Amino acid sequence: MAGNKGGKTALKTLPYQRWVIKLGTGLLTGGNGYLDEEIISGLVAQVAQLHKQGRELLIVSSGAIAAGRHKLGLARERRGIPFKQVLAAVGQSRLMNIYDQLFARHDITVAQALLTRADLADRAGYLNARNTLLALLELKAVSIVNENDVVAVDEIQEAKFGDNDNLSAMVANLVDADLLLLLTDIAGLYTADPHRNPDARLIPQVDRINSEIECLATGTLNSFSTGGMVTKIEAAKLATASGVTVIIADGREPDVILRLAAGEAVGTRFSPAVSRLESRQRWMLSGLSTKGSLVVDTGAALALQKQKRSLLAAGIKQVEGKFERGDIVNICDPQGVCLSCGMTNYSSADIAVIKGMHSGKIATLLGYDYGSEVVHRNNLVVL
Repeated sequence: MAGNKGGKTALKTLPYQRWVIKLGTGLLTGGNGYLDEEIISGLVAQVAQLHKQGRELLIVSSGAIAAGRHKLGLARERRGIPFKQVLAAVGQSRLMNIYDQLFARHDITVAQALLTRADLADRAGYLNARNTLLALLELKAVSIVNENDVVAVDEIQEAKFGDNDNLSAMVANLVDADLLLLLTDIAGLYTADPHRNPDARLIPQVDRINSEIECLATGTLNSFSTGGMVTKIEAAKLATASGVTVIIADGREPDVILRLAAGEAVGTRFSPAVSRLESRQRWMLSGLSTKGSLVVDTGAALALQKQKRSLLAAGIKQVEGKFERGDIVNICDPQGVCLSCGMTNYSSADIAVIKGMHSGKIATLLGYDYGSEVVHRNNLVVL
């Protein structure tokens, strides 16, 4: 089974040293459409207490658009990407000012980090962002991270994370976090929608995110947030795939952060799917620079997953997308399930010629040869 559905899960105190805490709009506004400073103050006080214990903490915070809408006195019915960018531009300073003042009461310095997907899509940008955030942790500053909504738009899919749930998973991946804590206004993942089904039960532990778990995430939204349980499961899938523990919990619970730090079983805990991955593998796994995909036959899928082999041209059935040598590609089985990702030694045009062929024929078919492996095992991450 993917998870234990029911009952209490007793957790021993776990040494989560580096935390990424995502605070959702519904939580920060109390569902009222404007930032509730009393709620934020309580959350900041808990973070400050962990900070004084020597924990390393980053916050991925929603709420800029809600803050901008309230500041301008505008109704939430008005929609559209450019309008949301205006609201974010107005609200971001308001949001940061609140965090700055509240953390200052605890003698903690905060730093603002605005990111877009494009910032992390290339290796240099990824490392620059990583180095900055890690340097801030060394200086004992608490980074407040948000998507740069002023320049990130839905029409440019490559430049937008889509929601702060996925952004928080990317940040956890970026800084090698031990724990990604998604605080929202629901207690965790349930067996059914708790708003509609009184028999719905909280799932305290998920050991593996499979189709059954994904089907439980019905994506319930409220008027003020952009994410639902669907995006939280997506975020958990990304983070756990790179060795990060994920917990979804109700941020309105008294001292929820401190209780989790003490090892209390609160919300839904998602176990890491793999051991900690080194930084380059995390970057490949993030999907930020994925340019296409390769569909392989059953034999190649088995060789990749079970035998720790490289991907050879003979096992490739189909090429999807346009990419160049050195780009990151997904590798999928015949049913379209993504098995791994890796850095390709050949372009999509080259692979279209050599797919299904023995490696010894590559030089004859192309007139050149970059090696017998299309994706070498050292440049491949199995999911």
